[in-house]
Amino acid sequence: MASKASITMLWMDATQPMTEDQVKAFANNQIVVCDASSPDCSDAMFDTSDVLVISALHDLSKVAEITDRLKSSAHTLPIIVRVPIDQFSLGIEAMQLGAKTVVPAHITDAMEWADILSKADICAQSAQSAKGFVFVDPISRNLLALTERVAQAEVSVLLAGPTGAGKEVLARILHDSSPRHAGPFIAFNCAAMPENLIEDMLFGHERGSFTGASKCQPGLFEQAQEGTIFLDEIGEMSFHLQAKLLRVLQERRITRLGGQQEINLNIKVVAATNRDLKESIAQRTFREDLYFRLSAFKLTLPALCQRPMDIMPLADQIAGDSQSAGQGSRISDEAAQLLVSYSWPGNVRELQNVITRANILAQQGVIQPQHLIFDDIGDFKRGVSDRPQNHFGTSQSEIDVNQQHASVEKIESLSQAIKSSEHKRIMDVLRSSTSRDEAAETLGISARTLRHKLQRFREEGVDVMRAYAR
Repeated sequence: MASKASITMLWMDATQPMTEDQVKAFANNQIVVCDASSPDCSDAMFDTSDVLVISALHDLSKVAEITDRLKSSAHTLPIIVRVPIDQFSLGIEAMQLGAKTVVPAHITDAMEWADILSKADICAQSAQSAKGFVFVDPISRNLLALTERVAQAEVSVLLAGPTGAGKEVLARILHDSSPRHAGPFIAFNCAAMPENLIEDMLFGHERGSFTGASKCQPGLFEQAQEGTIFLDEIGEMSFHLQAKLLRVLQERRITRLGGQQEINLNIKVVAATNRDLKESIAQRTFREDLYFRLSAFKLTLPALCQRPMDIMPLADQIAGDSQSAGQGSRISDEAAQLLVSYSWPGNVRELQNVITRANILAQQGVIQPQHLIFDDIGDFKRGVSDRPQNHFGTSQSEIDVNQQHASVEKIESLSQAIKSSEHKRIMDVLRSSTSRDEAAETLGISARTLRHKLQRFREEGVDVMRAYAR
């Protein structure tokens, strides 16, 4: 049986959100739907999703706003726009704004949407990134060897590590290297939806167990038979569901919602968290008995800065993938030094963002230091000072202490230049604009993004015009 993973879809339709029955139908087709209609839809939702669906029944103002927001934050989330079937011109304009494809607004059938996503080449982020984990650094090679060894054992595995370090990739390696590799790989994010829907998705339901349950539906535990189920963000699971999961791990049996018959399970359970679960146990938000059941073997993924020899192979791989799509660039030696020296608080995910931005800015096909825009340059000094010296000595760049010092000064200079240029541009536009909205439009960003930038300037002690200080 082929492995599969759920696709996370952000559904943006303020006039007619999806019903609970529709959400369940999509879930049954391996599509996790999250409501993104709120004006306060966070950037974190973009980070953890595979596709954004926007309803544009009359105009494309919302599409333009979201497109600008994604560009300003260097997100590459594909957008599908829903338009009325008689508004052909609206669809053309949507494609011109950058939409990946356009779909008639009346299509809400889950199976049709599964076909649409397949034809649009939309797949789960985990499937795309499975080939993107690099094992060059000695720490990574030891982790890979241990992971392949653990994969042969029939034990539950807990993956711990910071956000963006590659926990789901390691979960896939645990599956692919195990005797269960021919079975399904089912990935599920425990923080993706409300508790009642999570319970239905995991355990399934019998016909007539609740309003709208017109047929029996196997849950994800059943769908993972003979294979592996990966429970991401396990620390976000409610206490009620933790008790049910503990029973599954103990007895290897489940009962569907509304059912009486127990179903035997033959599955491997892999869970992941970026939380300190022992602290959660102390705060009584996570069950101690469940922790010990899940962590029969615990693997901890180090942050990217702790495996520095992986940085450049990963960066080259990301740039190479973009190059195959017709927009990649080669990384210069000077830029490589800065990449190796940075602390990477956002880990591999941040590295992907930095290389994506650099590819956009590099005009001559070569990424130079001035093209590197880091997500959190303020953490750079701390990351460099905390990192063991021998990491630099064994990294591919082989920079000595003097070159390290020069790299720090170069990044500080680049950082200040970027901030100064951005501040000057924004202040010039604000002085010549009659309102903040007009200034945001001139800058090509949303008013919300402009407000955040002004607030950031104030927090960093940079002068901001009084009229725009709020």
